[in-house]
Amino acid sequence: MPDHPVILRLNARTFPVHPIEKEILDPLHVQWIEIEGDNDDEILGSGRHADAVMIVSAYLHGPVISRMENLKVIARLGTGVDKIDIDEATRQGILVTNSPDFSTDEVADHTMALLLASARKLKHHERLCRMGKRPASVEGMRRLSTQTLGIVGFGRIGHAVARRAAAFGMRILVHDPYLDSRALLESGIEPADFDTILEQSDFLAFLCPLTPKTREMIAIEQLQKMKPTVTIINTGRGELFREKDVAEALKNGRIQAAGIDVYGGINVFQEEGFSTEHPYFSMQDNMILTPHVAANSEESLIHAKRDAAESVRDVLSGISPKHIVNKDVIPKLPLQGHISMTEREKW
Repeated sequence: MPDHPVILRLNARTFPVHPIEKEILDPLHVQWIEIEGDNDDEILGSGRHADAVMIVSAYLHGPVISRMENLKVIARLGTGVDKIDIDEATRQGILVTNSPDFSTDEVADHTMALLLASARKLKHHERLCRMGKRPASVEGMRRLSTQTLGIVGFGRIGHAVARRAAAFGMRILVHDPYLDSRALLESGIEPADFDTILEQSDFLAFLCPLTPKTREMIAIEQLQKMKPTVTIINTGRGELFREKDVAEALKNGRIQAAGIDVYGGINVFQEEGFSTEHPYFSMQDNMILTPHVAANSEESLIHAKRDAAESVRDVLSGISPKHIVNKDVIPKLPLQGHISMTEREKW
């Protein structure tokens, strides 16, 4: 290991380095390079010789990864890794790590908050109250115990949402290609194919990762299969929706409501603020928008930064980290305790 390993910390302006990161890594006598990393040139210009990259929301493209000859680990301060070229990292022998459980409770709570706000029409009633107007109708307000929640993507967060929804007496349908259907049925949760979950859900929560298969999984064709009274909730990834189709469906009454925390066409992390010209912003009472805050809490922030720093510390110390995304990677340098999926298959 070099005397002074170089750590390139991206998104250092919008998500400053936390003392916990320094506490964990400074004993290795590391050299910190702290930049935002808005583009490839900035990243390569500052961190071409980095041993580790720690990243929140920037893009790390394949051509950049391939030119960082000393790079051993890319540590995501969070869960999703769709902005990192995993395939190129794997080809280069670079481990990619994440923090898969740093915000399970927070995202589940936020998903339920969007569901409840829509179910109880909070935006509409708060507006009436501030205008001094009494409510004129209960149309569209249904007892939750009579309603069906569909969950698309049944990982840690999906399970946590299901537990919360069950407390309200909701019927719960789930769709995930990796479901253990028997175990689900024993728990009272019903597995469903994609069309069934679209057609039968009163509330539909999207909690799956962004992959080539899930990108724009909800477009006009899928929206037409839903109940006109459905509320769709996205706390997964914005690109799961074809956003212009969702906005149009809300505008023409094809679906009733939406709660959105993530966006494909809006970068809510821009330092100078972001444009509100997106079609979502033309919706009023039938759409609740939050700026990618579902994962946020004081606890989750520290959790994610601790996990990333510990992953970097372990790799730079010659130890296999806990949460490896590209499990088939063969590291540039041997790591104590690391067995790749490729090596397992040889057994």
